[in-house]
Amino acid sequence: MSFQQTAILLRGNSRTSFFSVQTKMGSQLLLILAVFSIMAVGEGNVSVGEICNSIDLRGLTSFKAGIHIDTSGRLAKWVGRSCCKWEGISCDNTTGRVTEIRLPGFISTEDFVFQSRMQGLISPSIAFLNFLEVLDLGGLIDLAGTIPPSIGRLQNLQKLYLYGNKLSGPVPESIGKLLKLQQLHLHENRLSGTLPSSIGNLKNLNEQLLHSNQFTGMIPDSFTNLTNLVRLDLHSNHLNGNIPEKLGELQLMEELDFSNNLLRGKIPPSLTNLTSISVLYLDNNYLEGKIPFPSSYGQMPSLAFLRLQNNNLNGRIPPNFGYLVALQRVSLANNKLEGAIPTSLGYLQDLSELYLNGNQLSGQIPKSVGQLSKLIFLSISRNLIQGPLPSEMLSLQNLQTIDLSFNLLNLSSIPVWIAELPSISRIYLAGCGIKGEVPEFLRKTSSPIQELDLSVNHLTGSIPAWLGSLTMLYSLNLSRNSLVSRIPETITNLRDLGVLDLHSNKLAGSISQVFDVGQRFPDGSLTYIDLSDNAFTSGIELIGEGGQTEIQFLNLSHNVLDGQIPVSVGRLKSLRSLDLSNNELGYILPESLANGSLLETLKLQNNQFTGKIPSGFLKLRKLKDLDLSHNLLVGEIPAGEPLSNFPESSFSGNRGLCGKPLTPCKT
Repeated sequence: MSFQQTAILLRGNSRTSFFSVQTKMGSQLLLILAVFSIMAVGEGNVSVGEICNSIDLRGLTSFKAGIHIDTSGRLAKWVGRSCCKWEGISCDNTTGRVTEIRLPGFISTEDFVFQSRMQGLISPSIAFLNFLEVLDLGGLIDLAGTIPPSIGRLQNLQKLYLYGNKLSGPVPESIGKLLKLQQLHLHENRLSGTLPSSIGNLKNLNEQLLHSNQFTGMIPDSFTNLTNLVRLDLHSNHLNGNIPEKLGELQLMEELDFSNNLLRGKIPPSLTNLTSISVLYLDNNYLEGKIPFPSSYGQMPSLAFLRLQNNNLNGRIPPNFGYLVALQRVSLANNKLEGAIPTSLGYLQDLSELYLNGNQLSGQIPKSVGQLSKLIFLSISRNLIQGPLPSEMLSLQNLQTIDLSFNLLNLSSIPVWIAELPSISRIYLAGCGIKGEVPEFLRKTSSPIQELDLSVNHLTGSIPAWLGSLTMLYSLNLSRNSLVSRIPETITNLRDLGVLDLHSNKLAGSISQVFDVGQRFPDGSLTYIDLSDNAFTSGIELIGEGGQTEIQFLNLSHNVLDGQIPVSVGRLKSLRSLDLSNNELGYILPESLANGSLLETLKLQNNQFTGKIPSGFLKLRKLKDLDLSHNLLVGEIPAGEPLSNFPESSFSGNRGLCGKPLTPCKT
């Protein structure tokens, strides 16, 4: 006899009076004692709270049946009737009803963190667990299907975590019946459709995370009813329309993220009423108009992180922008902002990152920028800023990255004080009108230089040998200058070099030193090499030798290289783009080129290659851009994809070639 049946006997008929129960106590006492004796024999010495409520048991077993794979092994232990002892299940000690299901994908132990997964569907019978307060199925990776509409019957639910799965379809309208719900985490799924307006009924909701899905339509106005909301995250969806004007009434809001959507219209001025807001992300939308805040001192006093980049905002940066005194990171990049940088920025004493790049800002950098003692990252590139640079910037003792590229600075020379900044490690001064040789004082910076970009200037002379002493250098870009001579042998000292861009200069000689970096340091980090548009004559025979297997982008086009492509090129398994066009290379195309299974771009045009196109090229399944034109290739083009997908121009200028997409071969 089950516990539920015993309870029914004890309860009796609900319409029986207290007096009638008393008169029957004597006759029923022995029966009750007998029932408990039977239970003790059948179930062992089990307390009342350990026996699963039959309704809960039905819901749990149905959920288990809907899961086909559980790599954690937790569901395999769900046996018997003592469900309150099952892993991931918690029950109320008084009622014996299931109140929590916690089966997250990440399982932490003292020794490690294990990522488990469950494959299957969420059973609609989960709704039988009507005492449930917490449902955590987050991060299980393979949980698929839809959110069952029956979930609206879990009216005691306070926390719902279904994030990090493969759930699809709409959020059911019935979710608006979960009036006790405090946290709703449905992010990182494949959910679609419009957001149900019924969510506005959830007055107790304080966290709503719906980001990284495929939701469409507008943000429901009913969301402004969620007066207890602290965190609202809808980023990376396909939401459109305007931002609801009344969002400014959500006084408890601390984090608001609408980034990476299709939102239009203006930023609501009411957002200045969000006195608790610390994180505001509206970037990567189509918002327009002026930045409406702050209009006075004291507004948004807790705002620390502001992202408005990649919109269509125009007008000036508000002159009172410095009143947002709590700002730590701010990005206004890639908009249509104009006018001067406000001097009030100097008030932002906690500012560590400032991104103003990609606008139409003019005038000079204000001297007050030197007051930003905590500034680590400064980017004002691609504007209309004029020189000179204020010497007060020498006070930026914590500045690590400075990017002033592509302005109207006309520096002529690099200011010496930039090298005197004690923390500087990344210098970007492309397109700043710099003339003369690469200044030697850059070798004596207080902090090791990791990235140096002096491209699109008027540099002359040779690449200095002392660059080899910058042993922490990861990225070097001296492209589009007038540098001459050879690449110095000291470049082989740059064992951490990952990006080397010297294209469009007047360099000559051998490129062997570049590939010798990989030979000397087999674990070298070189991933990007562009030596195109120079006058190099040799060194191609070293491609693929040594430890250069991590190269992803290699451009040696428009040089005077001769000889043949070495078979060792097939060792470049990470290669995505290879451009050897417009040289004097010849001989047959090596079959080993087909080893580049990740290759997306292959340009070999305007050389002297002979023989047939290797049939192995059909293995290049990711190839999107191919040009073999104007060589001496012969024979039939190997039939099939991806070669058949390319136009005639990819093969033209080879008189001996035939077959699709060229004219058929003669039999």
